[in-house]
Amino acid sequence: MALQECEQLQPSEAQKRPHSTWSPSEAQQPARKSLKGSTTELKEVNRTILTSSTQPAPTARSGRVTTLDNELEDLLAAQTAREKENKRVREEILELLNTPTAKERYLSERFRSQGGSQVQQFCAQGTRIECNKYKTRTGDQEPCTKLHFRKIIHQHTDESLGDCSFLNTCFHVDTCKYVHYTIDYSEPPSATTGDSHGSTAACGTVTAASGQLRGQTTSTTTMLDDDNSAMSKNQPPTLLYPPQWINCDIRQLNMSILGKFAVIMADPPWDIHMELPYGTMSDDEMRRLDIPCLQDDGYIFLWVTGRAMELGRECLRLWGYQRVDEIIWVKTNQLQRLIRTGRTGHWLNHGKEHCLVGVKGNPQGVNRGLDCDVIVSEVRETSHKPDEIYGIIERLSPGTRKLELFGRPHNLQPNWITLGNQLDGTFLVDPGVVERFKKHYPNGLESRTKS
Repeated sequence: MALQECEQLQPSEAQKRPHSTWSPSEAQQPARKSLKGSTTELKEVNRTILTSSTQPAPTARSGRVTTLDNELEDLLAAQTAREKENKRVREEILELLNTPTAKERYLSERFRSQGGSQVQQFCAQGTRIECNKYKTRTGDQEPCTKLHFRKIIHQHTDESLGDCSFLNTCFHVDTCKYVHYTIDYSEPPSATTGDSHGSTAACGTVTAASGQLRGQTTSTTTMLDDDNSAMSKNQPPTLLYPPQWINCDIRQLNMSILGKFAVIMADPPWDIHMELPYGTMSDDEMRRLDIPCLQDDGYIFLWVTGRAMELGRECLRLWGYQRVDEIIWVKTNQLQRLIRTGRTGHWLNHGKEHCLVGVKGNPQGVNRGLDCDVIVSEVRETSHKPDEIYGIIERLSPGTRKLELFGRPHNLQPNWITLGNQLDGTFLVDPGVVERFKKHYPNGLESRTKS
């Protein structure tokens, strides 16, 4: 009994250990060792614990809040009844503005080209040989009715040099070693097609286009005079004069003898600080031209280029015009590609020209909105402007008196009076102009008038 009481009084192993030296259980020992092994790992563990403790667990309440936010955004983005009505009204107004009026439809029909379009597309392959090669590769059996080019090969031509940069505007065709081209007027092969009528039509199209390219001066824009049209019956008859011209120095001519004009077009010899094959006029000479006496109400079309673009705007203001528009002529070469080796331009080669459009007073009887402000046309000899400009002007102001300044023989047009120092004498038909001209220049300016 005494021995058992003594054993009970003996402290246990746990009681023998002091409180300050308490250690975790065996299961906890590896974790403690790993934490002691690396301070960086300990910090990473603490950071992970803090991050996980700060992220709230998703609850049903947070889901309801998200749904409410989405519904609120949808509600704010939805159009109100007033906004829907305003949108409908705007769409109706745009539709009305874009719908041609009866007058616009009549004018469009009045100036429509007769007999369909007289323009034929060029083949993208260039020559007929290249076109046939392309058809062989693609298996196309239909004959190509588009226009093709044919290479001009002389004894001095070196085909390895490629195409001439200036093509048909080259000044040295007789000695140029590069390849030049001409229109291929040969008929396309028709053996592969079974429709002889279609083949004939295709050939006819080529012939018609070829005729124009050979120099026929057929007009592609004709004014309709349909007896069945009520509007055409109300149109006053138009008095057309043949082309008239005066060979003169525009700086010295008394402009007042010419009368008033509805449209003036000028292609001045601006001094653009380049060597040109014709004489130029100084800036002051251009400013002093007596243009104001030629118009009370009408339009002026002024061709400008290079540094003359700003000078041209200044001249319009001095002459009493307000610039209202500008036509861009995009130049193409003989192969219908953009010009990249122009002979003008100081910093960049010029591939386009500008024609400023000014208005004076309140012109009447003009047709607005028929043409656009871009002309894409092939270049010809120096300073030869595209013929499309005459169609634009005639459709804008049909049947009115028109004047061209600084013109040359190729510029002569019906119902136009052309002034320039490269014309063949003087030829006048308008009785009023003839009378004033004879009175002011009794000895004439090598004039040849027709009364």
